[in-house]
Amino acid sequence: MDLRSFTRFEQKMQQSVGKVIVGKPEAVRQLVIALIAGGHVLLEDLPGTGKTMMLRAFSRSIGGTFRRIQCTPDLMPSDLTGINFYNQKEGRFEFRPGPLFANIVLADEINRATPRSQSALLEVMEEKQVSIDGASYPMQEPYLVMATENPIEFAGTFPLPEAQMDRFLIRMSLGYMEREEEIQVLRRRDSRRIEEELVPVTTPEEIRALSEAYREVSVSDDVAGYVMDLAEYTRNSRQLRCGLSTRGTLALYRTSQIRAALSGRDYVIPEDVKAEAAFVVPHRLSLASRASLTAESFVNTMLESVPVPLEAL
Repeated sequence: MDLRSFTRFEQKMQQSVGKVIVGKPEAVRQLVIALIAGGHVLLEDLPGTGKTMMLRAFSRSIGGTFRRIQCTPDLMPSDLTGINFYNQKEGRFEFRPGPLFANIVLADEINRATPRSQSALLEVMEEKQVSIDGASYPMQEPYLVMATENPIEFAGTFPLPEAQMDRFLIRMSLGYMEREEEIQVLRRRDSRRIEEELVPVTTPEEIRALSEAYREVSVSDDVAGYVMDLAEYTRNSRQLRCGLSTRGTLALYRTSQIRAALSGRDYVIPEDVKAEAAFVVPHRLSLASRASLTAESFVNTMLESVPVPLEAL
């Protein structure tokens, strides 16, 4: 495994996306991790913080196709997956693919879609295919679904069920820029023009190679045990209705491997696990009805409470 290929890949993506989105290196890193892991991202943030622009810049940087879906209560599953329509000229039915058929898909304000339409995303996020009229249509790799939610406006929304929240590898937030960073954005030329000038800095073959190579990053018994200690802490807590699932444990394990590789190491340390826990764990936890804390504060308490293994590296 060539660790330099991981660090070079992240540097290229940071430099390319950074031309459009200023001061968000950790957000770009999490997108890179999700891309390599073959997972999906849930972005909870206020309107106007650059969510769509970041995804468009990310898509242009990998040379992929990008589709944006504005979720509304009248959105139908077929609006996402596509339909079979009758071609009178040919005298047969033909499949017309929906916006899910792209390398990067942005489901904007996903909680405004009805549960029926939300469920249309379940299969494609897990199996990377859609089934229509008995036929299955696979997606083209790389494939990344990013959904957004507005954390302050809930009128007319439909909360995502735990089963669908668990499909997202990572949940994150962009937040506001620092003062000097936003002044830099104000003074520069039109961001859309900068975005349109972006060129691909990688290939699907490179992404596929990284997706296979990161599994060679070693995880010691102590660190693997630490991941399980964190999972068991959530499962045994009376403040939660349900703790971290096996899918969530695997997500924490794999994102820690990729974070280590991006840091130039072929082994995982507890700090990798702790850093990724903030993005992988909170949205998978279901708080008890009497809990007086948030999922994020629970994770912070968990990381402080569970002993960190000391390794002789």
